Amino acid sequence: MDGLRASAGLPRRGRLRRRRQPQPHSGSVLALPLRPRKIRRQLRRSVASRMAALRAQALPSEDSEDSRVESIVDDPRDPLAGGAAALSDVTRREPYGHLGPAELLEASPASRSLQTPRALVEAQTPPARLVEAQTPPARLVEASALPARLVQASGPPPRLVETSAVLCSAQHLTVAPPSMAPPTRRRRAARLFEWLIAPMPPDHFYRRLWEREAVLVRRQDHTYYQGLFSTSDLDSMLRNEEVQFGQHLDAARYISGRRETLNPPGRALPAAAWSLYRAGCSLRLLCPQAFSTTVWQFLAVLQEQFGSMAGSNVYLTPPNSQGFAPHYDDIEAFVLQLEGRKLWRVYRPRVPTEELALTSSPNFSQDDLGEPVLQTVLEPGDLLYFPRGFIHQAECQDGVHSLHLTLSTYQRNTWGDFLEAVLPLAVQAAMEENVEFRRGLPRDFMDYMGAQHSESKDPRRTAFMEKVRVLVARLGHFAPVDAVADQRAKDFIHDSLPPVLTERERALSVYGLPIRWEAGEPVNVGAQLTTETEVHMLQDGIARLVGEGGHLFLYYTVENSRVYHLEEPKCLEIYPQQADAMELLLRSYPEFVRVADLPCDSVEDQLSLATMLYDKGLLLTKMPLT
Repeated sequence: MDGLRASAGLPRRGRLRRRRQPQPHSGSVLALPLRPRKIRRQLRRSVASRMAALRAQALPSEDSEDSRVESIVDDPRDPLAGGAAALSDVTRREPYGHLGPAELLEASPASRSLQTPRALVEAQTPPARLVEAQTPPARLVEASALPARLVQASGPPPRLVETSAVLCSAQHLTVAPPSMAPPTRRRRAARLFEWLIAPMPPDHFYRRLWEREAVLVRRQDHTYYQGLFSTSDLDSMLRNEEVQFGQHLDAARYISGRRETLNPPGRALPAAAWSLYRAGCSLRLLCPQAFSTTVWQFLAVLQEQFGSMAGSNVYLTPPNSQGFAPHYDDIEAFVLQLEGRKLWRVYRPRVPTEELALTSSPNFSQDDLGEPVLQTVLEPGDLLYFPRGFIHQAECQDGVHSLHLTLSTYQRNTWGDFLEAVLPLAVQAAMEENVEFRRGLPRDFMDYMGAQHSESKDPRRTAFMEKVRVLVARLGHFAPVDAVADQRAKDFIHDSLPPVLTERERALSVYGLPIRWEAGEPVNVGAQLTTETEVHMLQDGIARLVGEGGHLFLYYTVENSRVYHLEEPKCLEIYPQQADAMELLLRSYPEFVRVADLPCDSVEDQLSLATMLYDKGLLLTKMPLT
């Protein structure tokens, strides 16, 4: 906790009096000197020992955490409940290509059965290899080279349940034994992503294809994405929601090499939207998660898989038309074909500077493009992935419309973006702490430095360049890497969609309190936490403790909007005497912590912190409050 205190500019715990009226502050992030390593290590051990004690209380003495995970993994009825370490083993032994996101994350153990899918994986670079993913061991045979990596799945596929179903409610938690830890957000996200790219193994995708190749997954099942989104859902939104042209919906067409955007002002009423569609315009819904509960839940879970904002657009294209010009984007794109058919052409980046592009491109003409690396017709149930910087275009043919959803992620989430934030702060800290960075430049450096002297052999130029290299190398010592990582995490918290709650989480949090108006007055008022109440965070990953401008703030997602950045970041100030308790709550999930065991200076501080977090919907109790 002292590293966080130092980054916030706070003194050691216990030396500050509680401020009664804290004011939110958003200052710059500076990494100040940390306390001695020995003290920091002792504090970490202290928190670790508390967590170990909590686990010992929660588990029978003869049953360790490892054995618990192993027993869950070996249960063929409930592969979801296993630990993250065992996830790859579950994938290897019992593929779950026949379960949709709702079934993966909602169905009870007794209602799930797994079957083994077959997959054909045809590699792009010659000699391509054909991988037949049957029950292990799989076998490899040679195949002809194809223009892009192709995954073909056969056999009964997974599918989504009805749109009205709660996609990620994790119903199996309500029937799990009391001692079984709930699945973390990251574990649920991993399972949903495995469904998304099934039957391709996620580790193979990330190791060999992510940010490198275009990938086509052809499933030959038109019901694979059933319930995720449909043209009927779009029609219902136009009739019942405040969908605005330009803000939520675009109407565009691409004719004779020229793109036109034909957005009328105001609300996108059905009469206007469907008239534009009949005139050959593609309709692009820019924020489907704001109107569709299913899409919101789909993205809210997947964003944890990427550690980056997950957004989406829905595209409805009329028959025999094209809505957009060839271009590339600055996001990793997953195209889910929902209805109809669409011809796609995907091209590699034309020059090295376009690889993993930082910004989206202008529109290209056909003369700007070479041969596509992939040309294919997507059918319902198919998936297409391509990295940022890959040029793409799509059109409907053969008198059939197309509806697809594009999942986008990893915008401005590069090493360069991280260092762009680190280096200015590193230079500032270096100048404050090291006199070498404060020494003056040579009086005559302009005589041998600069573009006009770039070919000079002057030894003074060589010495100058060497001095620059030495100082740049020293910057790493002053780089506030953790502070910048906290700021990136804070930004992700702000970017995130609000979390999807399970029935258990709703019932045991403030959202499930039975307070209501009845017989002319509010009833069941007055439930409160005590020092004996056992609590843990509502979910892992929904909050982040960040030091800023001499204060500690807890940023959280539970009050975020389903519209990107509609509101300012939400945070609570954490008093210095409550900082260790806050860290314990963040790190101990999913183990319960007794309020009386929170490491605060007083009972008042313990109850104040726990009550503040519970009232904000950030804590869950072991038993319902009455």
